[in-house]
Amino acid sequence: MKSSVDRYIDGLKKGLPIGLGYIPVSFTFGFMAVSGGMPAWIAVFISMSNLTSSGQFAGTQLILAGASYLEIAVTTLIINIRYSLMSLSLSQKLVPKTSVLHRLLFSFGITDEIFAVASMEKEQIDHVFMYGLITLPFIGWTAGTVLGAFSTGILPDSLKGAMGIALYAMFIALIIPPSKHSRPVLIIVLISIAITCIIKYLPIFSFISSGFRIIIASVLAAGIGTFLFPEVTEEERTTDND
Repeated sequence: MKSSVDRYIDGLKKGLPIGLGYIPVSFTFGFMAVSGGMPAWIAVFISMSNLTSSGQFAGTQLILAGASYLEIAVTTLIINIRYSLMSLSLSQKLVPKTSVLHRLLFSFGITDEIFAVASMEKEQIDHVFMYGLITLPFIGWTAGTVLGAFSTGILPDSLKGAMGIALYAMFIALIIPPSKHSRPVLIIVLISIAITCIIKYLPIFSFISSGFRIIIASVLAAGIGTFLFPEVTEEERTTDND
């Protein structure tokens, strides 16, 4: 049995690549937030209290656009609800004696990448390993935001203009790989795009704000995708084969 220090260091090592990868993404966030008129300290505070990547970007964009509290709350809920599912799944790998307090504390740091690394562990994991795993990603996410937030006045105008499209590039990078390998994902993405364009460009829907466009497109596309591509359980697959 490894000591607590060894388990923490093990998590620290496995979280290092994630932390390094978070720096350029959070740099873009910090730059975007401050360029949009948000004080640098608020941008940094948001990153220190959130590790939600796409949800954080979307929520901040809505804040800068003057969206209502309801739009911001519902949009971020829809985007981030996957973390609750990840947490439920990861709870099955925890040692049974893990207290509720520890579960609440390290659940703050569960992201897509951290979930992937933790879920691939062959043995059960504990809170010490999880604290080690989330340490460097948290530091990297915060440090990148600090660098981006406080460099807006230093970067040349040409680079500032290029950074303006970095957010869109990040979202494209998130959807292209799974769309290439999964026909259902590609179809759902195209449906979401079509719904968004319909709501945005048809005059009859002009009263719908940008925040609610995201909400409507996400819910409808997900619902249509569930209807078109239902998950087939192992039991159903076996029954069909028989």
